[in-house]
Amino acid sequence: MSLPTAADRAAWQTSGFRLGLGLVYGRFVGLRGAPSGRLLGPTIRIGVRLDDRWSVLASFQYASASKSGGLSGLRFAGTLDPTWHVTPSLSVALGFGFGGIVEGRTGRMDAGPLPSTIDTSYTFPDASPPIASCSGVGAAGLARVEWTFVIGPRSQAGIAIEAVGQWTGCVDDTNRVEPDTGTAIVRRQWWPHTGATIAGGITWR
Repeated sequence: MSLPTAADRAAWQTSGFRLGLGLVYGRFVGLRGAPSGRLLGPTIRIGVRLDDRWSVLASFQYASASKSGGLSGLRFAGTLDPTWHVTPSLSVALGFGFGGIVEGRTGRMDAGPLPSTIDTSYTFPDASPPIASCSGVGAAGLARVEWTFVIGPRSQAGIAIEAVGQWTGCVDDTNRVEPDTGTAIVRRQWWPHTGATIAGGITWR
């Protein structure tokens, strides 16, 4: 494959629509007792190149989270990422948005108080020990450094390293209701996570 011409590289610095597809792999590390896991899944980026220095991208990730005795489910996130193009090949981005976790059966021991022992909704003071299954959303952020190389006038490939953080509000429905109010009895627990991923993909314009 021949090297991209100067015209191809210059075309990628002009304003316009961008669409990227890729694959991420990394670690999601639980803090304060929250469970950890390996991340693997697709990522999508949609956005606009504003000029030769700045872009605004929206990133979406859907990754399986897995570890024996740890996370077992889906981790998803969507962030808005202002991106600074330091050079034609190197860019840096900071993003903020939402993130969540959806787990099924995990095999973890459940945290007390157990669902059958409470008569009203309960919020755990911390994430240790974690509940047996988490389903919830919260805030998420990322910092990304990416290196790209032009394939042609309409496509380029890239590899990125990301540092991620997430604060997830887990909600465990007990399938019972309060007799006086009729509202659902749930257990809530907040899980803080940090982690790092490596991603590779292709972007089109």
